[in-house]
Amino acid sequence: MFLRIHNLTVAYNGVPALNDVTLDVPEGDFLCILGPNGSGKTTLLRTIAKVLTPSAGAVYLSDQDLRRVSVRDLARQMSVVPQNDAIDFDFTVEDIVLMGRMPHLARFASLGERDWQAVNQAMQATNVEPLRHRLITHISGGERKRVLIARALAQEPKILLLDEPTSNLDISYQYEIMALIHRLNATRRLTVLCVLHQINLASAVAKTILLLNQQGQIHALGTPEAVITQENIEAVYRTPVLVTPHPLTGKPQVQSAYRFN
Repeated sequence: MFLRIHNLTVAYNGVPALNDVTLDVPEGDFLCILGPNGSGKTTLLRTIAKVLTPSAGAVYLSDQDLRRVSVRDLARQMSVVPQNDAIDFDFTVEDIVLMGRMPHLARFASLGERDWQAVNQAMQATNVEPLRHRLITHISGGERKRVLIARALAQEPKILLLDEPTSNLDISYQYEIMALIHRLNATRRLTVLCVLHQINLASAVAKTILLLNQQGQIHALGTPEAVITQENIEAVYRTPVLVTPHPLTGKPQVQSAYRFN
């Protein structure tokens, strides 16, 4: 199962946030979406998830136009981990993960053995099983993010969309979350599309990098080595940088060349 995004334009009040974006996302890819604020990263993710309607162009899932796919059917194929994880109700962790089974349940149907199996596997994969009976409001931000990923996995998707999964997390949780997503991509062949602000983190985990510019257009698309260059980063982010290979992995790493006087 693959995604094809064809001539996609999305506008707010007539002003394009995404402008004529075309790309293919093959099955099993790990695509990180980079770009400055206002470049349309989240807009792209929300359009793929059918939260937003494009002004022009279309998104195809295995050659099927998403405009012809119901929200319920799409939720059986694709799950979303939003940036905003504010949950103010005293649900248990188990309650939250169980919500991932809703697209698979008929109206008023009870959870069956298959549903509980999917929930338990999702909790084990994200290491939130020990938190099962804890209230979601009583756990840390990093733990909460893992719970939301578990909820998404309980949907048994083929495609996982994540909007800044490391936002508001300290460095240890950032790497823990991205290591988890990297492992799911590798072991389950789960296709991942992930919006990130941390260029170096994207470089470390992504198979493919999509770099959007301030006009909501594709500036570069390809491997981390091809996209994360001094020329590309300076052009898009409009700030001086140094790009050097990581001493252990060889992946391109960005350092600011800005001088404070």
